[in-house]
Amino acid sequence: TLTSKPISSVASELLTPDQLEMYQVYRQTLGNKPLIFGGGSADTSDSESLAGVEFVNGTRPGNQAVVDIAKSQVGNVGGQPYWSWYGFNSRVEWCACFVSWCYGQMGLSEPRFAACQSQGIPWFQSHGQWGGRDYANIAPGDAIFFDWDLDGSADHVGIVVGTDGSRVYTVEGNSGDACKIKSYSLTYECIKGYGLMNW
Repeated sequence: TLTSKPISSVASELLTPDQLEMYQVYRQTLGNKPLIFGGGSADTSDSESLAGVEFVNGTRPGNQAVVDIAKSQVGNVGGQPYWSWYGFNSRVEWCACFVSWCYGQMGLSEPRFAACQSQGIPWFQSHGQWGGRDYANIAPGDAIFFDWDLDGSADHVGIVVGTDGSRVYTVEGNSGDACKIKSYSLTYECIKGYGLMNW
């Protein structure tokens, strides 16, 4: 006898746990705006230089090693190996995969997210590790989330390199489809907030 099953039950029977997680992300984000996977930035400008920047240290230690890993990827175009490391078979908007990959290179299994608004921010908030745009004690290795169109939903994420007291410096994947060093005023309205890493 031929029976009809909903795709959700077939998915749970046939997919590995990692594949099922990706399928669930797909289902959560289906029909949302094109930038849902952390859409990145259309910015086609060159990567910025950190030469001459005098960083100001806060009271949180941060992690220079993860910053160095992120900086070593500057110049990558297309997001490979980050999206494939995450488990995708083809290119997706990959800024969140890049951040997760950098944390993974440090041996961390969490946070791991492919979508900024539906996965990344909720993880940091549920672990008590979220700071809004005005949070003053950011540290190297924290995640920085952006809301480019100011609709309340995060569109992009990068890794904090540090601050000089007036600007925040970042390494971002999928900035014009490349890894770049960028900087923003600490009061920039498109900064949604920070995922605070406990090193």
